[in-house]
Amino acid sequence: MTGSNGNGRARIVITGMGAISPLGNDVASTWAACRAGRSGVGPITQFDASQLPTRFAAEVKGFDPAAVLGVKEARRSSRCIQLALVAAREAVADSGLDVAAIGEDAGVLVASGVGGLEFLERATLNLHQQGVRRVSPFTIPSMIADMPAGMIAIEHGAKGPNFAVVSACASAAHALGEAAEWIRRGDATAVIAGGTEASVCALGVGSFNAMQALSTRNEEPERASRPFDRSRDGFVMGEGAAIVILEEYEAAQRRGAHIYAELSGYGATADASHITAPEPNGDGARRSVLRALDRAHATPADVGYINAHGTSTQLNDAAETRAMKAALGEVAATVPMSSTKSMHGHLLGAAGALEAIISVLAIRDQFVPPTINLEEPDPECDLDYVPNVGRAQRIDLAISTSFGFGGHNACLAFSRLD
Repeated sequence: MTGSNGNGRARIVITGMGAISPLGNDVASTWAACRAGRSGVGPITQFDASQLPTRFAAEVKGFDPAAVLGVKEARRSSRCIQLALVAAREAVADSGLDVAAIGEDAGVLVASGVGGLEFLERATLNLHQQGVRRVSPFTIPSMIADMPAGMIAIEHGAKGPNFAVVSACASAAHALGEAAEWIRRGDATAVIAGGTEASVCALGVGSFNAMQALSTRNEEPERASRPFDRSRDGFVMGEGAAIVILEEYEAAQRRGAHIYAELSGYGATADASHITAPEPNGDGARRSVLRALDRAHATPADVGYINAHGTSTQLNDAAETRAMKAALGEVAATVPMSSTKSMHGHLLGAAGALEAIISVLAIRDQFVPPTINLEEPDPECDLDYVPNVGRAQRIDLAISTSFGFGGHNACLAFSRLD
């Protein structure tokens, strides 16, 4: 095995992972719940949602930022920054990488779809109700989407490239793919990459309600996220952060790092079609999958698992099914494809990173997590979505798809290493 993938491109591997999610406050507990098919959805506790059409979400549970980060940091930073710091700590510790020691060779690329939305909401209310003197001086640095990356770099001493990408619900997938390109072009030997989101606030939930994008199944929230099911009525908002450590393969080998998998392919495309709706025939998504497989030097027959974007919306699930049929051809019907959003909800700008971690763990354990709440499949959704119970499966290569408002598409391919 060499340091390149056969065409001179450096091989990029994952050596550490961290997560805080609606299913658990670290990677191990998140994956255990995911394997077991447990829902992380419940009534909203972070604000009074009683007047909203949707009164539930997939919240992170039992997280005390003051206890974990200190009172000062908890007071001055937005929740998306706090979650990112926690996930990055786990990922760095898991990798055993001395980030400060490599300094300028360590980059940070952490995405967020909306940044510190709850901090902005609070500042706006204070401004209008109490005047400008009650607006926190930390409002701007807490609300902007690049600050999680900046704070992670400060904490760990990463002095290489550092910024955020924003592509709505494809943000974190793009972050991982672009971070790999940083390493390939020599800008870094390791990158702390992923996504973070914390938009379960009145402004966030209310705005998605105004779009009629959210499920309103308030009587049974744990059954509300039901991708590919005939009775799906919208997605379920989630929150959390997921971070991985990406390294050049030979550098990781030299330091004796544990390698989870190779990030072997990345495809990014645009629908150029509609502001929020996916292209009905899924052509943009199809092209992102084929680009990722091409760069992984793989064929549709090599795919052992698909972690679907699978939002539980009428338009996405049907379009994604069409995209997979078009991309994989006759193989599509035989490849297990699940949407773990059925359990952890939709983490928006962080979704792609959490689902990347789940895909990597599926490869490690040779196990496909289920799509829960899939009781009566939509006739337009007729692939193998692994309904309700996970299964053992040989997986040498997994792909994870992410699509965002604005027509953004991303696909990541992960390969098992012997």
